[in-house]
Amino acid sequence: MANTPRRSGLCLLAGFTLAVLLQCTIQSAAAHAIDTRAGSERTSERREVHRRTSEANASVTSEAPVESKRALQSTRTLGSPSAKGPYYVDFRARTAASWGHAFIWFGKTSERKVEVAGLTPAGDTFSYVLGYLTWVPSETGASYGDLDPQYLTASYRVYLNEPDAKRVFAYIKKLQASSPVWNAEISNCTAFIGDVANFMGLKVPHRWQRPEEYVNSLKAMNGGRQIVHLSSE
Repeated sequence: MANTPRRSGLCLLAGFTLAVLLQCTIQSAAAHAIDTRAGSERTSERREVHRRTSEANASVTSEAPVESKRALQSTRTLGSPSAKGPYYVDFRARTAASWGHAFIWFGKTSERKVEVAGLTPAGDTFSYVLGYLTWVPSETGASYGDLDPQYLTASYRVYLNEPDAKRVFAYIKKLQASSPVWNAEISNCTAFIGDVANFMGLKVPHRWQRPEEYVNSLKAMNGGRQIVHLSSE
């Protein structure tokens, strides 16, 4: 009978230990499930952007052929065959959760494939908010909404001949590669597309405007001109 309390104490200790282990296991499993779900959501969003990019490259819209036709008609009116621009750069703005976003479409008018360039903070809302205080890592490709016409708020498309297009497209690629950070006041989306417009010889408005206003101002300052010729190197 003297061993009964001891055995009871051991049983209670074993039961308490088992309960703690079970609780830790459940919490660990729950945390793993949350992390897995969050990772899955981020992966799904990246896949969605990639899918939309692929769909746009396969069939963007009929906008390019229509505008290309208008540009060629304008060229014929000017009587300058050498002014034909089979390539284009489209300065665009769209809605977003905050101020909006400015970016660029560029490509060849006879193809439905489109390339997208812009400057956005990499990551989630925290990166965007932090970008108002300091520099944060950036992304320079297509972001969510860049390929959706329902979000478009402004567009200014200009056309270039092949030699000029090669120079401009190379500059865009170089700008993408040399823009590792984003900042809301300095290295932002309007500054990015403004650098491209300036390289093309266009008049550029100040960067501290909403993207929609910036693109509309860019178009107005350049008289809505549709054909651009770069100066000699």
